[in-house]
Amino acid sequence: MDRVAPTETHAYVHNGQKVYEWNQTLSDINIFIDLPPGARAKDLAVSFTTARLTKDLAGAIKVSDSLWTVEDGILVLQLVKAQTGVTWPAAIAGHEVSPDVQTTDQKRLMLERFQAEHPGFDFSQAEFNGAVPDPSTFLKDLPGH
Repeated sequence: MDRVAPTETHAYVHNGQKVYEWNQTLSDINIFIDLPPGARAKDLAVSFTTARLTKDLAGAIKVSDSLWTVEDGILVLQLVKAQTGVTWPAAIAGHEVSPDVQTTDQKRLMLERFQAEHPGFDFSQAEFNGAVPDPSTFLKDLPGH
């Protein structure tokens, strides 16, 4: 049973049209792109490097652990963060969400970490008072960080 706030999916919209959606966990970035009708996986050429797709990513990934699939007409990119616990401000560099949304994501990821470390506790109603700790220092003991 998931006892933290659900992952929030963000949409990147350009000229009034959704380009892609994305969300993140402590260890992953997931990007969802609607494909044209009839598009199949074999019609696509998807490749990524540590910090680049066709566009620059907003952070570094572990290429060998990342993958892509096509599910129900949607290209799904499952990218493993190079540094577990780091909150990305966007999936694609230059497409940052607002500072308030970034803070909300950072708080949710902290609660996700607490839940993983203390599975017997219910963090669904937990709130932070004050500033959220910096993951580069607070999460330094997480594997992959």
